Amino acid sequence: MTIGFGAPMRAILEHIEATTQLSWTLHVRQGSHFRFAWHFHPEFELTLITRGSGTRFVGDCVEEYGPGDLTLIGPEMPHTYQSIPGHGRHEAIVVQFRRDFLGRDFFDRPEFARVASLLERSARGLSFPSYAVEPGEFGALPPPERTLALLDALVRLSRCAEARPLAGDQYIPSLNGSTRDRIDAIVRLLNEEYAGPVTLEAVARAVHMAPASVSRLFRRTTGATITGYLNMLRVNAACRLLRETDRRISAIAADCGYPNLSNFNRRFRELKGMSPREYRARWQCARR
Repeated sequence: MTIGFGAPMRAILEHIEATTQLSWTLHVRQGSHFRFAWHFHPEFELTLITRGSGTRFVGDCVEEYGPGDLTLIGPEMPHTYQSIPGHGRHEAIVVQFRRDFLGRDFFDRPEFARVASLLERSARGLSFPSYAVEPGEFGALPPPERTLALLDALVRLSRCAEARPLAGDQYIPSLNGSTRDRIDAIVRLLNEEYAGPVTLEAVARAVHMAPASVSRLFRRTTGATITGYLNMLRVNAACRLLRETDRRISAIAADCGYPNLSNFNRRFRELKGMSPREYRARWQCARR
């Protein structure tokens, strides 16, 4: 297996500056893909995925994401998004703000006790249903109304009963440079080589570690096993082909790293709760 890492991708402390008109930032992230880049910053981050799908990492939580994925991630929590290879264009609306963007003690006032609690709970990352807020509407407003809209969104999120924590309550960020570089390299390798016969030994050689050590590092840092993440990549790629083509399931399985059809069906059912054939049928029915 040929392994190519390209230019080194170092996970760093991201520096975010407010604009001259706003004390917080709002931008639309667009591209052919979202590439794994483990990072953190002192701002809260509210993100709504509007196009594309892939894998979301927040602390030790690794989950799939797709259009409508809405999260609030607290300061200093490592996070990133890795899109499914070859899945078209991707887009996310990203809002970033500091706790004191409206004044040092603003959220300590009694009327904003729920919002203060929301911000504290977001230290682990929070997932919300997509209808909870619509940050995409902020951009059409003048700066004063835009800031009021953000405050209203935080109030509404603080009342959302469906909020779900992401990172485990025992998770402690591990942010030293060598760990981040190795995790970046491992994820990049798996995303580039998932369709082939990836082995733990090959992953370990790529980051100059023993197989047992690299396995422990990945599990401790991301909350997923290397095998589990690899299966997630393969099954997600298969889902795209099941939706977008009429190719035989056995051919799709082989192209996604499963030469054994029975193994593919088993892994697919473990992750999706149904067989590949059922997945395709449900998707086709939903489109009618």
